[in-house]
Amino acid sequence: MGRVSREQAEENRRRVVETASRLFREQGTHVSVAELMKAAGLTHGGFYKQFASKEALVDEATAHAFGRLAERHRAGAEQGARGPDASRRAFIDTYLSVEHRDDAADGCPVSGLATDIARDGEDREARRVYTEGVRAFADRLTTDEQDGVTSLCTLVGALVLARATKGDPLSEEILETARAALTEDPA
Repeated sequence: MGRVSREQAEENRRRVVETASRLFREQGTHVSVAELMKAAGLTHGGFYKQFASKEALVDEATAHAFGRLAERHRAGAEQGARGPDASRRAFIDTYLSVEHRDDAADGCPVSGLATDIARDGEDREARRVYTEGVRAFADRLTTDEQDGVTSLCTLVGALVLARATKGDPLSEEILETARAALTEDPA
């Protein structure tokens, strides 16, 4: 079998990172290299031509997931011509939706990767990227009335609990209660 072109190698790498980002958010970083490469439609042997180690891929996939989150925030801000309050409300409604709860693979990396990142060493690149992403997320949620860290904790905590209780009415109640707490005017 011949060598792949540079362009094809770059496309394969991009596909592995995207697939890993999705699988790690959905199933955790314990997904094996063989499972990951199969999901990407590539051979297991090609992995080590692209990445020094699985840890290196975790680092890159984490950065990719947070890059996607930042893109979503920017897109939401651009659509926020209706005003920052309406844009923030729309973001919260989307974040605390049944659809987001049910789509961990394309969901928020803060909730999807938290447990695995917590288990990794503090000197890992993935931990640094995760921490910066959490900080940026909290900053985007800050308003004159609400602290961004508190809002972030409410969003992420509600999403994690809603996912864990999916199938029980409590799951939707958690989403609705958190949504109301973050969007109702404190009169």
